[in-house]
This record gives sequence, structure tokens and C-alpha cells, in this order.
Amino acid sequence: MVNKPGILAQVLSEFASGKINILAMTMMDSVEHGVMRVVFTRPEPAREILKKLNLPFSETQVLCVNLNNRSGELATLAEKLAKNHINITYAYCTAGAKGGKTTGVFKVADVKKATKILESHENKKPQTKKAKAKPVKRSHSTRK
Repeated sequence: MVNKPGILAQVLSEFASGKINILAMTMMDSVEHGVMRVVFTRPEPAREILKKLNLPFSETQVLCVNLNNRSGELATLAEKLAKNHINITYAYCTAGAKGGKTTGVFKVADVKKATKILESHENKKPQTKKAKAKPVKRSHSTRK
């Protein structure tokens, strides 16, 4: 997509018309184009809309984690992954959700391993609610 007014609105309107909920989204720009990373509740219809709009995109597995929306939650998660030699390529979080939660979206080299690590830490301390792993979602990276 060309980086000009109205393009993002058009794409988001198409998702809304298709009743496709966005779990998380981030936008960034460069000299030539922008990159929009989106996690959808239903990736298949989102993929069809992107094809219909003739937008280039790629799909990447990401780790989606429910976190308490308070200081230190991201640090704790990053430390757990670092101790197990899992690099975080990129990450972003939602603004917040019900019950003071937020969803962290993490691009890691090995989603399955990262999920197991976070789940095993959760099982050792069931009274805490830190870094509870959710099922893997798909993230579509579109260029604007």
C-alpha cells in the first residue's frame, strides 16, 4: 500500500465489513512504505480480504500471552525466555483488556518451545497469573 491518507482506513473498514476482530495491531513506517502487523481472531477471512485488496502480505507465527497490566510483567516474561535462550525478534502489546489484562505479542524463533517454557513456569506457581501462554495466533504483516 502507498503511504497516504485513507489507505489504513480503507483496509480497516474492509476488516470491519467482514466482521473480523483485531486482537492486536502495530503500525510503523519507512521511507518507501509502512508495515502493519495484525493479530486476528479469524485469520482465514482476513487473508481473503488482503488478497481481494491486492495487498502484499506474509504470515508469521507469533506467541500471544495474557499478562497483568502492571510494571514488571514484560520484564518477567523476557527474562524467562532469555534464560532458555529464546530471542524475541519483535514485540508489541495491546492497550489493555478486561480485568486489568493486556496481550503481549512476541515474535520468537520457536513458538512451541517458548509456550512450553511459559506454561511450565505457570504450573510451578499456580497462584500467580504471570505470563500465562495462550494458543498461538497468526500475525499478518502487510506493507502500506
